[in-house]
Amino acid sequence: MSKTDNNGALGHYPILTRRIPTTGKATILALGKAFPKQLIPQDCLVEGYIRDTKCEDVSIKEKLERLCKTTTVKRRYTVMSKEILDKYPELATEGLPTIKQRLEIANPAVVEMAKEASLACIKEWGRPAEDITHIVYVSSSEIRLPGGDLYLASQLGLKSDVSRVMLYFLGCYGGVTGLRVAKDIAENNPGSRVLLATSETTILGFRPPNKARPYDLVGAALFGDGAAAVIIGANPVINKESPFLELNYAVQQFLPGTQNVIDGRLSEEGINFKLGRDLPQKIEDNIEEFCKKLMSKAGLTDEFNDLFWAVHPGGPAILNRLESTLKLNSGKLECSRRALMDYGNVSSNTIFYVMEYMREELKRKGGEEWGLALAFGPGITFEGILLRNL
Repeated sequence: MSKTDNNGALGHYPILTRRIPTTGKATILALGKAFPKQLIPQDCLVEGYIRDTKCEDVSIKEKLERLCKTTTVKRRYTVMSKEILDKYPELATEGLPTIKQRLEIANPAVVEMAKEASLACIKEWGRPAEDITHIVYVSSSEIRLPGGDLYLASQLGLKSDVSRVMLYFLGCYGGVTGLRVAKDIAENNPGSRVLLATSETTILGFRPPNKARPYDLVGAALFGDGAAAVIIGANPVINKESPFLELNYAVQQFLPGTQNVIDGRLSEEGINFKLGRDLPQKIEDNIEEFCKKLMSKAGLTDEFNDLFWAVHPGGPAILNRLESTLKLNSGKLECSRRALMDYGNVSSNTIFYVMEYMREELKRKGGEEWGLALAFGPGITFEGILLRNL
């Protein structure tokens, strides 16, 4: 992970800050990420998944092999391991009630990853953890009371009066929702510093393949595990904080009548997903108007190639449709494609992996002043933030 250089000054901010943050606007001050220990190259996934689930259907194996190639994913991290399957063999058996076992694994795993990502983020931030005034915690991978927000605050040693917000089961747009909520907190509580942490695992959805559930194979080929964290605050402290993106304006919108296109149901066997084939088309039909709405808030023209783009990579089809519809130049979505290739779709976390690559890109090339962060998920919900490169 790249470390912000604090040597030198430009307008009393670190040398890498080329633009002065807008007074009162929230900024991203630091970023961290973390992953489970198990790393699976995509080339090895099919054999391992077929072996672990004792699948003997050759047609399912062939379909999974095709899906693994079309996702463009090269590797992924996962909590699931041989040790877990040895301890809980029922997870690989069709039809058994295993939600209790899944939560025994997932609940501590997501908090542990969130803690590691948060510690990396706090280290980059350079200020003590007790200066954090708020936590926004995002996950679609744990269920319990109290939630992971309390466990994370406790394990980080934060003050007992830290204000906590839980965002559960938002799916792939959860990271950008977290940014919107953290932005509102930071801008309406002078001096506040918000830790936004996201953490996800596929443990709840792991199961043997079944022709009656074709989307299970898509999930096996596409999704990964991990965590991310950012510190959000307005009016950065001169010579102590290094803002790199300003969260200028945020919009959330749902598409009426599309609530069944992405459908997730919790059962005694875990969580079951269904994904409509018309999802990329629905996004394509509505994305231009949504982007123009965000751009208008800064008085920007409708020239999409004048922006930088941080798009949640739900899959290559969505990125391809967006690129084609908005007539984006080749390379505009490169950071999204790299994140998908290196980590898979890690649900709410993935936007931050994209942003880390974007930070490197903007630092290296200078880059555009304005950009968009976009994510899509159940609803169908569009979540977007107008960003300003500092």
